[in-house]
Amino acid sequence: MAHTSVVNDIKGQARQGSVAAIIQVLNEQLADAGIRTRAMLAEGVLQLLCEAQAEDQLSQPEVVEQVRRILESLAPRGIRRVNINSRIVREQQLLWLEEITRDPEGQLLWSELITLKQPNPLARVWQDMQLARSRPRPLKAEKRRNLKQQYFWRGLMGGASLCLLVVMVGWVLQERLGFVGDVSPTPEAPAPETPAPTPGPDPFVQAVRLAEQAAVDGQQATTPAEWLDLAARWRRASDLMDSVPPGDPRYATAASRVEVYRQNSEQALARAAQAQPQEDPAQDDDSAAAESAE
Repeated sequence: MAHTSVVNDIKGQARQGSVAAIIQVLNEQLADAGIRTRAMLAEGVLQLLCEAQAEDQLSQPEVVEQVRRILESLAPRGIRRVNINSRIVREQQLLWLEEITRDPEGQLLWSELITLKQPNPLARVWQDMQLARSRPRPLKAEKRRNLKQQYFWRGLMGGASLCLLVVMVGWVLQERLGFVGDVSPTPEAPAPETPAPTPGPDPFVQAVRLAEQAAVDGQQATTPAEWLDLAARWRRASDLMDSVPPGDPRYATAASRVEVYRQNSEQALARAAQAQPQEDPAQDDDSAAAESAE
């Protein structure tokens, strides 16, 4: 049930136009074909990169049809045109879109621009309602937990009052009638139940959101400080993915992204070093000449 809720939540994010969620859905459904995807929204077009180990895994008609079918079933909001690019898998590149735009013939096996069919508005409303119903409702669960706690404390107070009344009646009888006998021990009040611990934030969802924002900001980064900030965020996303426990159904996906995010962090550090201002050698020679003259 928890896994179904997570899947529905990711599909819901993809339907709202989240690029990171779209990538996750594509990777899960294309994993059997050995295809890995990356995507970026540029000028209203979803630029999609499909990579595989061998060229025969990237048959253009089959890949285009699979991607079209998946995306039209999601119907992501605000995305109508998709440019599908394919190439043999290679080392992760932070600026892959810039590379294939500059040299498409040297970088790609093929590229095709498609337009997604838009769903019927009534059908889309119905699908949104179905997704909303399948999502967990924490507010109702919280209300049920509060009601259980209220009933528990009411029962506890009622039991304590009854015990106190029995003790008081026994004391009065003993004082007035001189009654002596075994006094039944006062029943102990049950210990309060310890509330179940509130689950912490989901590291997988945190990592996906952090990586999505870092990918968007990376298109505009120019200064060393901005690249350093991006490197820190990619590293944080890698650490969050690394903290997903083995029992989690998304563990395999998380494990594959740990190294990807780490390499993105290293590439951002390299870009920060490249963006550092270089000292002017001529200025150093002038300074040295001035010191000699003195």
